[in-house]
Amino acid sequence: MSQVLGKPQPEDEDDDEEDELVGLADYGDGPDSSDADPDSGAEEGVLDFSDPFSTEVKPRILLMGLRRSGKSSIQKVVFHKMSPNETLFLESTNKICREDVSNSSFVNFQIWDFPGQIDFFDPTFDYEMIFRGTGALIFVIDSQDDYMEALARLHLTVTRAYKVNTDINFEVFIHKVDGLSDDHKIETQRDIHQRANDDLADAGLEKIHLSFYLTSIYDHSIFEAFSKVVQKLIPQLPTLENLLNIFISNSGIEKAFLFDVVSKIYIATDSTPVDMQTYELCCDMIDVVIDISCIYGLKEDGAGTPYDKESTAIIKLNNTTVLYLKETDNCFYCLLNVGDQQHAS
Repeated sequence: MSQVLGKPQPEDEDDDEEDELVGLADYGDGPDSSDADPDSGAEEGVLDFSDPFSTEVKPRILLMGLRRSGKSSIQKVVFHKMSPNETLFLESTNKICREDVSNSSFVNFQIWDFPGQIDFFDPTFDYEMIFRGTGALIFVIDSQDDYMEALARLHLTVTRAYKVNTDINFEVFIHKVDGLSDDHKIETQRDIHQRANDDLADAGLEKIHLSFYLTSIYDHSIFEAFSKVVQKLIPQLPTLENLLNIFISNSGIEKAFLFDVVSKIYIATDSTPVDMQTYELCCDMIDVVIDISCIYGLKEDGAGTPYDKESTAIIKLNNTTVLYLKETDNCFYCLLNVGDQQHAS
């Protein structure tokens, strides 16, 4: 179920238009809408600070950044399976919106999207309440734009949030890097990393740790970055990783992932380094299996789900690699990269 966020402002509106400061009283529920994907396991709506979701004991992820930095596009691509090209037509949001992602027992958190034009440190905001229950704060920086203003906002946001909640994980997405050369990506990341940490050092806050990721919605980097963020919110992560380590050490399998099929976020993997090409292969396999299951996996009357606890898939590549997928719990699949076909028998 989805709720309308009020009348959105188009992204191409004039930059010099005066931005309105919106207070808590302006955030009410809107009429129903069907924009959200009903199969995504996510519920989206305007944030009402008095509604029961605000006090639920759930990990909370805040998505922040300047206007048009790509926050809404990230959310739609990762959690609603929107094509990256379709995000070009998204309208900007002028209200804080909340999305409940409840795909399973592990992928169970809230995302609060803060529009860039809103000053959430306005006196009418209770920013202490916002940060008090937050597990991770993702700040999105447009790498193709002048990021000096974004760095200033990042510093203000991080320092205010840390004073309220020292346990927040601060994540910085250096976004839209698909338009940069490899050398420019590295230089941009180095510059942003240096400036952001220098600002914290000047303020005497060297103990605040910022994690930086190069991301784009046009490849799998955004899914891997979100995977890293979500993993930090899973208290059972060390146990899951240990179990996967035991599994691969006794099976001869090269790499094992525990995926959330709906979002293609991997919840855990073994201790061997994650190769981006292997991760991309696993994501592509999930897409193939779901697409085929949606065609052939439903009953004649269309009832039921296209994949269930009996779902299994094996794909053999021409380089002797075998990919094996098996459902383990609800929407979760254990997806394995087998290095030699003899191990798949």
